[in-house]
Amino acid sequence: MNKVIHPQYITDEHGKRVSVVLPIQQWQQVLEELEELDDIKLYDEVKARKEPTISLAEYRQKRQRANG
Repeated sequence: MNKVIHPQYITDEHGKRVSVVLPIQQWQQVLEELEELDDIKLYDEVKARKEPTISLAEYRQKRQRANG
């Protein structure tokens, strides 16, 4: 994945940057990176709880029993 972003800036009458224009492919890349970062943060939060865990197989067995 290309990590280089080439923004175009929109400025106000004083030359202050007020907006950014990106090619759609680069915008989608930014969104994907943000989603991945959000997933990483959520994973870190859950791991920090130090709650007991069960295997996927155990979970499936419990769920199957609960659903009859």
